Amino acid sequence: MKLHHQFLLLHSQYGQHSEVQITLDELATTFECTHRNALNLITRMTEQGWIKWSSQRGRGRRSTLTFVIQPEEIAIESMMHTIQRKDIQQTLTEIRQYAQSSTLENRVQDWLFGYFGPHSEIQRNRQVDTLRLPIRQQIHTVDPLYMNLLAESFVSSHIFDGLVRQASHSQQIIPHLAHDWEVNEQRTEWTFFLRKEVMFHHGQMMTADDIVYTFQRLMETAQPMLYRFIAKQIQSVRALNNNTVQIILKQPSELFLPFLCTSRAAIVPNGLNRRGEELFGVKPSGTGPFRMVEMSKDNCVLEVFKPHFLGRAHLDQVEIIHIPWNVAPDQLEQTDRQSPFHMMHQHTSGSASEQGAWSQMHSPVTVRKFVTYNTRKEGLLRDPHIRAHISRCLQYAREVESLVITSTVFENSSDHIENDTENNSTTNNNTSSAPHDSLDMNSRSNYSYPKKLHPELDQATISQIAETPLRILTIPQYRKDARWIANTLQQAGYQCNVVSTPVEQFKGSVRMESDLIVFSLTRDQDEQLRLFDLYRTLAGHVEHHTVIDIETLLEQIQRQPDPLIRTQYFQQIEDRLLAEYQLHILYEKPFQTTYLPSVRGVTFNSQGWVDLRHIWFPPKL
Repeated sequence: MKLHHQFLLLHSQYGQHSEVQITLDELATTFECTHRNALNLITRMTEQGWIKWSSQRGRGRRSTLTFVIQPEEIAIESMMHTIQRKDIQQTLTEIRQYAQSSTLENRVQDWLFGYFGPHSEIQRNRQVDTLRLPIRQQIHTVDPLYMNLLAESFVSSHIFDGLVRQASHSQQIIPHLAHDWEVNEQRTEWTFFLRKEVMFHHGQMMTADDIVYTFQRLMETAQPMLYRFIAKQIQSVRALNNNTVQIILKQPSELFLPFLCTSRAAIVPNGLNRRGEELFGVKPSGTGPFRMVEMSKDNCVLEVFKPHFLGRAHLDQVEIIHIPWNVAPDQLEQTDRQSPFHMMHQHTSGSASEQGAWSQMHSPVTVRKFVTYNTRKEGLLRDPHIRAHISRCLQYAREVESLVITSTVFENSSDHIENDTENNSTTNNNTSSAPHDSLDMNSRSNYSYPKKLHPELDQATISQIAETPLRILTIPQYRKDARWIANTLQQAGYQCNVVSTPVEQFKGSVRMESDLIVFSLTRDQDEQLRLFDLYRTLAGHVEHHTVIDIETLLEQIQRQPDPLIRTQYFQQIEDRLLAEYQLHILYEKPFQTTYLPSVRGVTFNSQGWVDLRHIWFPPKL
């Protein structure tokens, strides 16, 4: 592999011409090695047929180097070897480093598009169907207790099952590992009746003891996991017999059953199959339709679990490969980093007819980005007029950019516009109404804010705005949004600093030291749980009189069995926060899946992710 990289380095330095006069001294400097090693590298490249070398003896004499092969071919060959070795991050970085134009990157992207997607081969007289998926987030663990990323939840959802699940196209909760359940009149005592002979991947049958272990683990953990507030409402869990479990809550909560549908409440084996928690996260055992057979920092391989209690999945194997996002940052930075999928934007290879053959399907999921104001901190944001001014500045900037985008599209309407596609793959793609990312953040024209957007501020306040820096907090995935906010507000006279912190620390004390906080909400069928968790968090940094009303509504939500009425209560909270300028919604964008018609059975689970259990593709006859 090192020889491929050395060739790319050589070509990046001297490939402007197919033939170049060069000395061994210059080659040794380029390769950062001795004369002897430089000559050895040249000899090996000549033997591979990549170059021709006409040597001139004598120190300082110039030899003739002729490039025979294009760097794109070497880069693709390097990628092939690298993917087989399951370690591609360094290769992609070096390819980009040595590229002198977009041609090399485009060829590598074209090859990757062909590599990913559905593939079939005959093994021992049977067809083996493999789906290869690029994924944008690195998977660290699939343990339901420790997951932080959507990519991890996506993989975990195919390895583990929950007691119940939510129907794909409704809010109805239906049986899963539990074939039925009962609840007492007080709605605090829940009894679940388990399916018989459900098998874990390691061959052990699931029993009530596994359910007890799973929920005790949730109750006892100090891990700051999503929906922890529900797990902490569990008073006790016990096995009534091998196939019956009783869970008692401290108080009624109509969000308890929806919580059981989430990946956080997935059932793990008692004792984690005698593995420690760290090892279990990379070598898990669940009851799901796929079992993990390989996991590394860049690669995850799932294999069908034939004895799954709902029947065998159609696919035989799924290979999920992490593609580092800096492979083409100018292009890929435009997409939302929260989505675990969509490796590349605007694939342009192939004929127009091939491009037109793509199918698209919208998942029932959107992502909302918004900003909250920390009014607990002493400073500018205690003043509602300043908060109103900030919100109006952000809204006005959005409107200006929308006009620029509309004008640009109109002026170029005769150009051929291609849809964002992913060749032969089933992945999520975001179509955004966000601030137009193709406009450079640092080179945008200054916005001229009309006076009508400015509240009545006295000169002292205006001076304070210019002198008092605002700290904008976010996580690394949303840094681009935070920079856009900072750039916009700086043009309106504010001083801004952007600080990003890992997601594990985001709910810690660092929030209370910040002024503006950039959040995200995934609006899937777990939305009500997410909203409850979100508003509990927001209550920590909004005005005290608002906190009381939020907590009152959240208590009513927990006791309300009708999900439609719960939705109305959540809307009341949002309206209140917007009206008081304690919340500003930046934008909302849908998830969209693009796939070839040769991929069949594309459906979504309750989280809006493609359900791999139903994917299939017809054989080539």
